[in-house]
Amino acid sequence: QVQLVESGGGLVQPGGSLRLSCAASGFTFRYYVMSWYRQAPGKERELVGQIDVSGGRREYANAVKGRFTISRDNAKNTMYLQMNSLKAEDTAVYFCVRNEGNYWGQGTQVTVSS
Repeated sequence: QVQLVESGGGLVQPGGSLRLSCAASGFTFRYYVMSWYRQAPGKERELVGQIDVSGGRREYANAVKGRFTISRDNAKNTMYLQMNSLKAEDTAVYFCVRNEGNYWGQGTQVTVSS
């Protein structure tokens, strides 16, 4: 069955960096568009960005553009989210999503605080 497991979250100071990983299994990862979403306390889930099957086309929400980078390693069945210049408003649970079929991971908490 489809499994998506996020890791790499934690507590970081404003201005710091984190890299999230999403390990995929149960399907042929290289065939699917993937996305990162996040949900902050008391807010709806929002799209952070997505990446096409080859990694050549990436799209980002305006709130993270220029600070976050999505990448993927199809040989390792893994997607990444490099987050730089983190702000308090980036605090959220971050989810890995396979767009087709709407499969979600369990999420990983990112907290940006001094």
